[in-house]
Amino acid sequence: MQLTPSLARLVQELGRLPGIGEKTATRLAMFILNSDRDYVERLAEAVWAVKAETTLCQECFSLAEGDLCAVCRDPQRSDETLCVVEEPADQMAVERIHDYHGRYHVLQGVLAPLDGIGPDELRIAPLLTRLRRGQTREVIIATNPTVEGEATALYLAQQIKPLGVRVSRIAHGMPMGGDVEYIDSVTLGRAIEGRREM
Repeated sequence: MQLTPSLARLVQELGRLPGIGEKTATRLAMFILNSDRDYVERLAEAVWAVKAETTLCQECFSLAEGDLCAVCRDPQRSDETLCVVEEPADQMAVERIHDYHGRYHVLQGVLAPLDGIGPDELRIAPLLTRLRRGQTREVIIATNPTVEGEATALYLAQQIKPLGVRVSRIAHGMPMGGDVEYIDSVTLGRAIEGRREM
C-alpha cells in the first residue's frame, strides 16, 4: 500500500517510539486516521499537555506538575527512609508494590564514564544536601543490577556513609541486566524487603 505523505510522516514519527517497529507504527497510524476527529484532537492535546505541563520535582527529581510531586507533598510518607532510583519509571515500579512508604530520590541516570556521565551530570549533589538535613536514617539504593547501576550504587555508598546514614542495597532477587521498571511486583517487593547493608 502506498502511504500518503502525511500518513508516511506519522508512521515515521510513531516508529521513533521505543518498542514500536514499522508494522506497529503503520497499524497505529491507520487507527488514528480511522478514528473520529474528537479522539484525535484529545490524543494530540494529551501529547502536547504532557510535554508542556510535566516538570521535575524540585525535591526528589521525579515527575511532577508543579514544584513538588505527589509523594513529596504527602505528609503520610516517612522521611526516615529514602529510596534512590535511576529514573522516574523505576520509582513508579517501586510504588506499584504498595509496601514502601518512604521518600524517593531520582538520579536521572547512572554513572557511565565512557558516555561522559559522571557524578556532576546526575542528581547526586542534591541527594547529599537532602541527607545533611538529618531526617533520613536509611538510604535504599535501588539502581538496576547492571555494571553502571552497581558502580553508581558503590559510589553513592562511599559518599553517604560518612554522613552517618545507613546505606542498603535492594536484594538481587532481580535478574542481572534487568530494569527495575519491568520487574513484576512480587519480585520487586521481595528485593526491597531483602535489601542488604552496603
